[in-house]
Amino acid sequence: MTGIRMINCHEEAHAEAILAILNEAIVNSTAIYDYRPRPLESMPPWFAAKRAHGYPIVGVEDASGELIGFGTYGRFRDRPAYKYTVEHSVYVERDHRGRGIGRAILQNLIEIARAKDLHVLVGGIDASNKSSITFHERLGFRHAGTIQQAGFKFGRWLDLAFYQMVLNTPKNPSDG
Repeated sequence: MTGIRMINCHEEAHAEAILAILNEAIVNSTAIYDYRPRPLESMPPWFAAKRAHGYPIVGVEDASGELIGFGTYGRFRDRPAYKYTVEHSVYVERDHRGRGIGRAILQNLIEIARAKDLHVLVGGIDASNKSSITFHERLGFRHAGTIQQAGFKFGRWLDLAFYQMVLNTPKNPSDG
């Protein structure tokens, strides 16, 4: 992983690259349960929502400054008692997968979550995506359950597996 660097992504500099990575995953995989590529107009609201909640968008650039992967997290569910739980996403550009980039991104997200006193990171993974499941397990995530036939894409039913990592934070959780 020489010649790459971890960055904080910004809309002006990275929206198009993030969109390209997402759209490749939408069109060619079950990593995202969407059917159609997203338009560029979807990116300003996406970035605005992340900013409004203080959610990170971290990325990796190669030596030439090209974004080759990114990760973020967001609200798990919209109820106050879930305030210490987030759902993360990590995507790596197709030609750069399997080189430790996703690992670096997710490790960075875990550290950010710890620093923000979050308690649980959740990853929703298509149950047939063995490489993503192995990737999460190697970082310490554990299977938390599977929703059978949760999605339908590419002419078949998809099972959605949830993997979670429980952090040792916050020290003083509150109901407030």
